[in-house]
Amino acid sequence: MYRLLLYLTLPACAFLLWGCGEGPSSLHGTAAGVADLSVPAPTTDNFSDEYPWGGAQAYYARQMETAIRLLDSMAVLHASKTTDSAVLRSVFREARRAFKRAEAYGSYLNPEIGHRANGPALPVFTDDSQRVLQPLGLQKVEETLFEGETYPGALYQEIRITRGLLRNLLGYIRKHPPTPKRYFISQHQQLMRVASLSITGFDTPVSLWGLDEAAVSLESMLQVYEIVLQRQIRQTEPGLDDRFVSALQDAVAYLRSGRDFMAFNRYEFLRDRFNPMMRAWVAIRKASGLWDGEEAGPFNMDAPTFFEPDSFNASFFMPVNNSRITDAQVLLGEKLFYDPNLSKSGTMSCASCHLPEQAWADGRVASPDNVGLPLERNTPTLVNSIFQQAFFWDGRSDDIMAQIRSVFTNEKEFDSGVHTFSDAILQDTSYIRLFEEAYSGVPTRNREVIKALSAYISTLTGMDSRFDRNIRGEETTLTESEIRGFNLFSGKALCATCHFLPLTNGTVPPFFLETEKEVIGVPETAANAAWDADPGFYTQFEEPIHLGMFKTPTVRNAAQTAPYMHNGVYATLEQVIEFYNLGGGTGLGFDLEHQTLPFDELQLTAREISDLTAFIRTLDDLPPSPDAKQKQSPNL
Repeated sequence: MYRLLLYLTLPACAFLLWGCGEGPSSLHGTAAGVADLSVPAPTTDNFSDEYPWGGAQAYYARQMETAIRLLDSMAVLHASKTTDSAVLRSVFREARRAFKRAEAYGSYLNPEIGHRANGPALPVFTDDSQRVLQPLGLQKVEETLFEGETYPGALYQEIRITRGLLRNLLGYIRKHPPTPKRYFISQHQQLMRVASLSITGFDTPVSLWGLDEAAVSLESMLQVYEIVLQRQIRQTEPGLDDRFVSALQDAVAYLRSGRDFMAFNRYEFLRDRFNPMMRAWVAIRKASGLWDGEEAGPFNMDAPTFFEPDSFNASFFMPVNNSRITDAQVLLGEKLFYDPNLSKSGTMSCASCHLPEQAWADGRVASPDNVGLPLERNTPTLVNSIFQQAFFWDGRSDDIMAQIRSVFTNEKEFDSGVHTFSDAILQDTSYIRLFEEAYSGVPTRNREVIKALSAYISTLTGMDSRFDRNIRGEETTLTESEIRGFNLFSGKALCATCHFLPLTNGTVPPFFLETEKEVIGVPETAANAAWDADPGFYTQFEEPIHLGMFKTPTVRNAAQTAPYMHNGVYATLEQVIEFYNLGGGTGLGFDLEHQTLPFDELQLTAREISDLTAFIRTLDDLPPSPDAKQKQSPNL
């Protein structure tokens, strides 16, 4: 059963060209910090011999060429119809390894094609043509190799198309030599792939080669470092070079220690191997003096691990016209958040449904509307909501400002529109000063109100939980049950293949340009007798594969935000885990042609369910409530 990842940015024509090995030039550079190809790339002549960028470019090109040749060999072997499947799998494994060595730079240069080349074997929905395009790429080849062809000639066709994707990436590598910024961001992205995709099995869901491929990625990182930077770092910071190389080799050795994929201790690997290596790598980037780490897209390049309170840039997830927020705008937004005069009735504020004391949710199955009747869906938490690219349970809004505008125009909520500013707000004269400081004047429309609200909500983050402090090595307070729970979350239970580490939501690393939506078959009631009738994302395009599709939410603070699911059907975490354990709606007996869960049943034991629950409770970290902040800073 396929998990469906919805792309709304890729034109259908791109896929028609990929099989020929050439992609449209318009596909690169879709987000700041993802790929900067807007100016001609400097040649290696612009750098001294100390920084041999041409050598790194040649390395990546050779590895991609090797992957392409191995796919060619697979096609020939398959066409002979005499080759044992084990031989084909062996050749394919080497092709994947070669791709992994080049993935960091090739996929940085062209994120869309890079993700399709090694993304999940999922159909893709295109918004321009409203077509559903069939799965392709290395993971689709893997699925066919291990599970069999769905039609005669399928494997050959999949190899041919995947070869075209890799040829496209090779063309980008040859055309665009590395620069310091490209180099460091691409390595950061590959480290994120190791931590969130490879070791969880997302990259290789059938073969489970993820641990080996994580080791290959790190070995490639070391090889390119030796080409590009090691000479300089040895001269200026020899101890730092030793620390980085030793930590990386230690991480590779741990990955290659022969542990079974399901039994692999991901907690120990991340805490004791991966994080020390990453800290040294961040220090190397700073010591090199080659790039200041600015404009790095979703990443704070100075954060020593991916589990810091400030590892991610909230501004990356904001609309372009509101990405440079100020303290004055946040202060205004906070005051507006609690003001019922934003609504036409004067009785409903943002805090009517998102209560700080309820983890910025409200603890109800459904919040009441502006006349006291229940709204259609459960109220999700606002904490860490900025770190996503789809809003509302059905994901119909692409950004946080669009979500807030919808609340203003919804006749069941604020019902006040976005074009007319409510003078009732100015009954509190302090707003005049706040608007002057934030936007140089009192507005005539609600545009600045919406901007200020989104600015405030973007500060409601919590990435310093007890789990985070332990995985950073600052505490040793996790119990054995909680550690087992994390290893289940990122291993056997497959939670992290949808709730991606470290954010634990559906925003897909390492580019963070889209947020997954899934069809999981949530029941109408906790009796699990019938499928809930809410169509979800289906209402946007009326495409059958979207029926019952909802956004993947964060698991952080889940212990504080019951009840669960879009309809609030489950009251406890144990009920939620048991739902997945049974195989979602299909496992409950519902007829769901397009369920997207990547498993039938998890076969978790009672102890494993208890361990998972214990781990999820370690993810609590809520921003301070207004009352708490007032006590901390009486002058606010």
